[in-house]
Amino acid sequence: MDLSQQSSDFNDLSHAKACVQAHYADLARARPEDVADALAARMAPDALWRGMRPFYEQTGPHAVAEAFWAPFLRAFSHVQRREDIFFAGENTVGPGTWTCSMGHLMGLFDGPFIGIPATGRIAMLRYAEFNRVEGGRITETALFIDLLHLMAQAGVYPLPNQTGAQLVQPGPRTHDGLLYGPQDPAEGPKTMALIDKMIGAINFVNAVDNPPTPQEELAENWHDDMCWWGPTGIGATYTIDRYIDQHQGPFRHKTKDREFYGHLARFSEGNYGGFFGWPNLSVIPVGNYMGLPASNIRAPMRVVDVYRREGDKLAENWIFIDILHFLSEQGIDLLAGLEG
Repeated sequence: MDLSQQSSDFNDLSHAKACVQAHYADLARARPEDVADALAARMAPDALWRGMRPFYEQTGPHAVAEAFWAPFLRAFSHVQRREDIFFAGENTVGPGTWTCSMGHLMGLFDGPFIGIPATGRIAMLRYAEFNRVEGGRITETALFIDLLHLMAQAGVYPLPNQTGAQLVQPGPRTHDGLLYGPQDPAEGPKTMALIDKMIGAINFVNAVDNPPTPQEELAENWHDDMCWWGPTGIGATYTIDRYIDQHQGPFRHKTKDREFYGHLARFSEGNYGGFFGWPNLSVIPVGNYMGLPASNIRAPMRVVDVYRREGDKLAENWIFIDILHFLSEQGIDLLAGLEG
């Protein structure tokens, strides 16, 4: 890549980052009655917004305000965006310049939200958001939130005990995840190459008759003290061995016939990278996955993965899954019966 191309990429990422951070500043000042105007300041009129169940796809800022942001701001007061990771990059699997923001939306949970009862206490809504920026406007968004985590905080968690730990999840161990300024252009491709290599290792295991052991597979691309920050319903786990016991093993043994569909956006910057799909894959639960009986129904999984690379291996991974949608496709509605 020549210097002019590097300069162009820096400018594209800088403009995208500035647009999205200004968008977040607008949202921080917004009220339920004017949040549509705040969204319209940076979003294109026909922007496509993807949200988890029960929000789904919306078109344009006014529809997004009505579906998600106005109800959220009526339920939560004094909202702060507690951002732990922010980076941008050029999409490697499709068009566009994208940003990724991850952390918690913190507020006082003072009113019911989609039937989840208010607590009157501080609540942390875990989120990851991807925004595509074109010509100074946001044209696509995917917002993933951990609603099961919010339900747990409200005392209405509906599932059996999970295999991993239930936590308010931290940001990066290195506290360097907010990439607001330009980064070394050589580091992002290293991160993406490692993410691609790790995905290839998973596909290889699923395709061969005599795959490597899980420990051998993971040791190629992960530090032994890896942190896997999974969604509520599965939970967080730490070290390769515990990850195998508490997530990889249950997932591979209690689902079958995995079909991979790909990602809508996959990009990296510096030591950070990530992706999301709509959906990424589908599986057939064959018994006791997430503590639930077999459905034998193929169900899609909409998944976010955000990674931190340390040297030549991955060190941390934050995961979001639209579990409410995954279960609804099997006839299980976790929002049914909530009264708020």
